[in-house]
Amino acid sequence: MSEFDMMGFFPPNSLIERVAHFVREQGIETYLVGGCVRDALLGRSSRDFDFVVLGRALPLARRVANHFGAAFYALDAERDTGRVIFRLNEGQEQFCVDFAAARGGSIIADLALRDFTINAIAVHLNDGQLVDPHNGRADLSAGVLRAVSDCAFRDDPLRTMRGVRLAVELGFEMEPRTEALLRQAVPLLAEVSAERARDEFCKLLSLPKAANSLERLSELGLLGILLPEVEAMRGVTQSAPHQLDVFGHSLESVRWMEEVIAAVQPGRERELVVLGLSALNRFPLAARLTECISDERTRATLLKLAALLHDVGKPATRTVKPNGYIHFLTHEVGGAALAGQMLARLRFSVQEVRLVQTVVANHMRTMFMSARRIPSRREIYRFFRDTGESGVDVALVALADHRAVWGTGLEPDRWAHLVKVVTLLLTHWYEQQERTIAPPKLISGHDLMERFGLEEGPRIGELLEAVREAQVMDRVHTREEALAWVAQILDK
Repeated sequence: MSEFDMMGFFPPNSLIERVAHFVREQGIETYLVGGCVRDALLGRSSRDFDFVVLGRALPLARRVANHFGAAFYALDAERDTGRVIFRLNEGQEQFCVDFAAARGGSIIADLALRDFTINAIAVHLNDGQLVDPHNGRADLSAGVLRAVSDCAFRDDPLRTMRGVRLAVELGFEMEPRTEALLRQAVPLLAEVSAERARDEFCKLLSLPKAANSLERLSELGLLGILLPEVEAMRGVTQSAPHQLDVFGHSLESVRWMEEVIAAVQPGRERELVVLGLSALNRFPLAARLTECISDERTRATLLKLAALLHDVGKPATRTVKPNGYIHFLTHEVGGAALAGQMLARLRFSVQEVRLVQTVVANHMRTMFMSARRIPSRREIYRFFRDTGESGVDVALVALADHRAVWGTGLEPDRWAHLVKVVTLLLTHWYEQQERTIAPPKLISGHDLMERFGLEEGPRIGELLEAVREAQVMDRVHTREEALAWVAQILDK
């Protein structure tokens, strides 16, 4: 590889180019390795850079962090691996630079311990020479995903999931022997820590065509290890208008969730028109969906997860009427509890669990509201009272759920009406908060106890809630009107 080719890794005058220059000046033999090399050879950009050092890595990482005023922490002190995090200006994504000591004492030995040949390519930082002992560049050209060694998956069973993600992300074919080795290692996935499995699973969900990746996980037996509750949805049949079993419908919901997420991004007006969602264009949904809920997991990723799990309660609630019609009564209640257990098992944060549970528990409500013509302001108030700010997420998942239910049999009028209801919900959330969602407080529980001689207890809360609903319906506007409203209720 020539020096000119290094521009593919480090754009001139970029921060990462200055980092590379500083590392060269330290006089330590260093190589750029892994995914960033792979992506550069494919003409793709990268946010994360990995350096292998023939020497001590942690001291070098600290020097880099100190020189550039970046954050540093030891990823694995025992293995001499550290990370430097560069936080760029507002609106720009951060990027990471990892430094690791060469395993086995040489770059050749280090590359032999990696997962796939396309990730086992290194570039010498000083002269730009390519080190490719496993012909990874040829596999890149051929679009083949090949394990570096027969023990690649046994050494780290998480590589089974990573292989699925890479194959779908890059559009590569998994080489037959690699797939055979992967299948042999499937049971070992249960030994991987919950946090690592969660992170790899969320990387998979965050990418386009996540439903294809999920289907592939299932085919290989990996989904049954990671999320057996989802695998249990396979083969659970449903009545019309459903066209798929619960598992197929859930994957289709993920596909449509991606369509909705993509359509509300800036510059995607054509997709909004095609889907009949142009009315959503005025809401700040793109910014909402890119918001990080925990670590680097965005709301968009969690909505795809919620779409996957929204019917997870169906297998346990399936009943068949004498006329053959299939019901899943209260599946959303059991599903929310089950989703909570699953996400807690995978060490998702409390906020993430609460968001997904709220969507699962309430995913039927938008459909019920749209079935009763246009919901009243009181219905909208109660919807957001129960769902909070996650009500917006519930509404968006409802769009994906509807398209997944009807498929090719979609009825345009029914779809247009649901979109109208969703638009109304978002209008009240974003534009009429004080009027509908959180009316100003007119009286307190103390006022009720003092005026009416009531004792502290649940009744106080019920009366205050009745006042808030009266405010939403424009029947109460002042403190005295609120007290008069309570007096009427007590008289009855």
